Amino acid sequence: MSLRQAHLLVVDDDLEIAALLKRYLGAQGFQVSMVDKGHDMLGLLAVAAIDLVLLDLGLPGEDGLELTRHLHEHWRGPVIIVTGRGDSVDRIVGLEIGADDYVTKPFDLRELLARIRSVLRRSGERPRQAMSRPVVYRFAGYRLELDSRTLVAPSGEAIALTSGEFGLLHVLVTHANRVLSRDELMNHLYGRDAGPYDRAVDVQIGRLRRKIEPDPAAPVLIKSVRGAGYIFSDTVRQE
Repeated sequence: MSLRQAHLLVVDDDLEIAALLKRYLGAQGFQVSMVDKGHDMLGLLAVAAIDLVLLDLGLPGEDGLELTRHLHEHWRGPVIIVTGRGDSVDRIVGLEIGADDYVTKPFDLRELLARIRSVLRRSGERPRQAMSRPVVYRFAGYRLELDSRTLVAPSGEAIALTSGEFGLLHVLVTHANRVLSRDELMNHLYGRDAGPYDRAVDVQIGRLRRKIEPDPAAPVLIKSVRGAGYIFSDTVRQE
């Protein structure tokens, strides 16, 4: 499936905004469905092949962050929070619990489109058959499989990663032993530089460390370089 054929689900009780998104994104070639309740969102996800959810946090009588957490735990597809809540705490919490990106209202439709395309690329919307053979990266006993988008621990257990976490780990291992600035990482992941208060990369780094570091408080794989960025310091072997 190409990016332009992806099925998007808009979850927003503001019918005017939802209709605007459906018209605009539909004109870009996406299939777009709309619901205005979390219950309806979960029901549709159970029966339809949805590629990405655009979720408003301010649904009446519902906790949008809790819905985000539920999607992360039970659906695992990519989620972009689209909300009028501009508070940095909401942004950080949303990213912490599994959102792949966070867009505040009012937003520029072209920027939202760029972010949707970026998230879909990271979640594997490029045709799998484009790869001539499965690509696997090995480091510290871990196995990162690009074709199946799977991270396997040294114990043999698969580690659940969001599309954002997988994308970030992919960037880090393919630039091993090289310092990457926050702007470079943001450009790889989101197609934009980091804003002065944008902690998206820092949040994703923290989540990855909790999943792959022996001691996340004293990381040995993903190290911080003061004033410069981050470096993946292990030897990486590609198969």
